[in-house]
Amino acid sequence: MHAKNRLPSTGNNSPSPPASPHRSPRFRRGRSSKTSGRFAHRSFPQRFTWILLSVLVRRQGVLLFVPLLYFSAMRFYMGSAQFDAVSGGIKHSMAIGSVYRSPELYAKLRHDMDADNSTADAISTVWKHAKGAEWKPCINKSSGSLPDSNGYIYVEANGGLNQQRTSICNAVAVAGYLNATLVIPNFHFHSIWRDPSKFSDIYDEDFFVKTLANDVPVVNTIPGYLMERFDHNMSNIYNFRIKAWAPIRYYRDTVLPRLLEEKVIRISPFANRLAFDAPLVVQRLRCLANYKALRFANPIFAMGETLVSRMKEQSVNNGGKYISVHLRFEEDMIAFSCCEYDGGRKELEDMIAARERGWKGKFTKPGRILQPGVNRVNGKCPLTPLEVGLMLRGMGFDRSTSIYLASGQIYNSERYMAPLLEMFPLLQTKEMLASAEELVPFKNYSSRMAAIDYTVCLHSEVFVTTQGGNFPHFLLGHRRYLFNGHAKTIRPDKRKLALYFDNPNIGWKTFKRHMLGMRAHSDSKGIELKRPNDSIYSFPCPNCMCHTNKTDDSTA
Repeated sequence: MHAKNRLPSTGNNSPSPPASPHRSPRFRRGRSSKTSGRFAHRSFPQRFTWILLSVLVRRQGVLLFVPLLYFSAMRFYMGSAQFDAVSGGIKHSMAIGSVYRSPELYAKLRHDMDADNSTADAISTVWKHAKGAEWKPCINKSSGSLPDSNGYIYVEANGGLNQQRTSICNAVAVAGYLNATLVIPNFHFHSIWRDPSKFSDIYDEDFFVKTLANDVPVVNTIPGYLMERFDHNMSNIYNFRIKAWAPIRYYRDTVLPRLLEEKVIRISPFANRLAFDAPLVVQRLRCLANYKALRFANPIFAMGETLVSRMKEQSVNNGGKYISVHLRFEEDMIAFSCCEYDGGRKELEDMIAARERGWKGKFTKPGRILQPGVNRVNGKCPLTPLEVGLMLRGMGFDRSTSIYLASGQIYNSERYMAPLLEMFPLLQTKEMLASAEELVPFKNYSSRMAAIDYTVCLHSEVFVTTQGGNFPHFLLGHRRYLFNGHAKTIRPDKRKLALYFDNPNIGWKTFKRHMLGMRAHSDSKGIELKRPNDSIYSFPCPNCMCHTNKTDDSTA
């Protein structure tokens, strides 16, 4: 017995649909003559529209696509231009974000901004929610001896300072979970950061080993008797190519058997190769590595503490409190963001050269379209020094506020830094706070310079992040760890900022109201608990910290 087919077949035996009833010839002739009479008096566009509508009506299925076609056309049209209604017609104007208008806004607001004496002591009143923070660090170290090791894990950390920090902490967690011995991570040399520093140049290696001694054994090199099997060549050791954000079970099910067989394995690269969501035992090891074991090497630590003291001395009028700002307006950052400012042909040529130098061919692939205006509206463009100054002044910080600027080499600094220095004359950088002789050991090493910036930002009353990335994400969590669970960090909404900066008609009072709202929002988000897929390096509560109201202060 054959199953019945609900769909008609292509054979001749399939039932045909009933024929449509024939229309009356008289009705057709009468309608046709009436229509043709009207049609003769219409213009060509009217006749074309009538014919098009007739076709669409007769093909009713096509009507389903009309709204989609309409909205697609409007989006394409409005995305490239905007129109303002004016008396007597329509005026063409540029799309939002397509022009860098911040200098125009600054010129308009500057007088009212400088004349505004209504600001209270912003740096002392900025945090309201911080007073309710009730968390404290509680990372317990293991006691007693460790079982015999299953083998050695050697990882190669890539990226800049804090991407490498991610690698180190994740490597500690994986080694501890697999009951393995961790070899001091090796740092890749990157074409952008161009820093040949080793682990011991950045971190206190002895302190690192000692702090982890009862949880994860750490050694400097792989024993010679094992390296003999590989002709003393690291490239002969089996290398795991692990996908990003791999779950910890992958290491247990796939990596551990090979480790037990070979006794030594290599994982390269190893930046974000462990999922944020992990068992509590893994999270505890991450906490221990990040907040306890990793301490900057003595030269970096001493220089950082010196600059912190100097910033506090220069902030005596504010009770020793200062603001730190992480400004990402270096040439490579602007080039990678594919944003445009008002630098003309010179800027365009600089950015093309920087993209080719750092990311050969990435931005010139066929079909790749750069959309600076879209990037700005989407909040992906680095804030300029001028925009940072406008934002902070709107948030209530006046000319007497001390600011520490953490940054690399600012692009065209002589030009772009001028307005920020006008708004905040007490601004300092590490190059301004320290002498050239003091910075000699760090000057040509981007990671060491970044570590100094990290230290000064860590101890500021307010930390302002302007672009995202590993540097602010680690500081966000580290400051929560230090300040009872509150980050004391301003994270502006760059999409909203793009709209405000693009509006030269906005008044100072309105602009200031928006900025104060943005500041308050950052305060309210200062205390946040880690969700499953959040980074423990940004959200240390509750895995690395305990609530003070709890009687049980045991860690995760």
